[in-house]
Amino acid sequence: MSQEKSAVASAQAVTDISIAHSPDSDDAFMFYGLATNKVRVPGYRFTHTLCDIEALNRRAREEAFYDVTAVSFHAYPYIQKDYALMGCGGSVGEGYGPMVVSSRRLSPEDLSRIRIAVPGTLTTAYLALKIFNPDVETVVVPFDQIIPEILAGKYEAGLIIHEGQLTYSSSGLHRVLDLGIWWREQTGLVLPLGGNAIRRSLGAEQHKIISKALRDSIQHALDHREQALEYAMQFARDLDTTLANRFVSMYVNDRTLDYGDDGREAVRRLLDMGHKAGIIPLDPQVDWV
Repeated sequence: MSQEKSAVASAQAVTDISIAHSPDSDDAFMFYGLATNKVRVPGYRFTHTLCDIEALNRRAREEAFYDVTAVSFHAYPYIQKDYALMGCGGSVGEGYGPMVVSSRRLSPEDLSRIRIAVPGTLTTAYLALKIFNPDVETVVVPFDQIIPEILAGKYEAGLIIHEGQLTYSSSGLHRVLDLGIWWREQTGLVLPLGGNAIRRSLGAEQHKIISKALRDSIQHALDHREQALEYAMQFARDLDTTLANRFVSMYVNDRTLDYGDDGREAVRRLLDMGHKAGIIPLDPQVDWV
């Protein structure tokens, strides 16, 4: 075969895999190896789309467009026909998690009497809040606008995710409820927040290859922490390097490489509780690749 024909054949052999994840420092850290081509897979090319998690939840539910997509666990039952969960790439709260914060000191019992700004009704934070108290009244606000709108007086309280968990107090807000602490007290388990889902139609062989690529990317970031954190800093909203490192450590760690048996049980327990409470109308069928 001529050199030209060989090059054409090589180009034709490349498989494009679309990956969608949040523009957050923890996701950026996790995907650092793949996004910067530090981790390569012969015959595969990975393209990355960055979008906030609630938009990804809804896009996966409506289109099943991406080969791999970050998704809130709350959203998984709605996409379980088209996607399976990957065994790596998850974010869990080890006794910490999304928080309800307020402009004045409130007790968890007060939450039944006010409206709470939430980052989306398919987020796991919303699911956990509704399991905690099904009667809370909520209104959807973009996650990065929740703290500013509380400070502006539009809402007394909000459910915060991402970096807001580390920055709310510097804005003078008060913690009302940490859902990660509450969940551990109720179940003794970690609070599973989000993971990566992969299209079933790719098949078992590609599932294996892509899962290894993601696991290698996570391991590469953990092994080259300084460089990966420097890359992730461009997505670290309002965090200095110290806080960004703390935030990444919370959500990218050994659990991200593998949930563990108790982590997988936590996913099942959360979704089953949501289903039994009537929050999730579908019967969750948790399936891992």
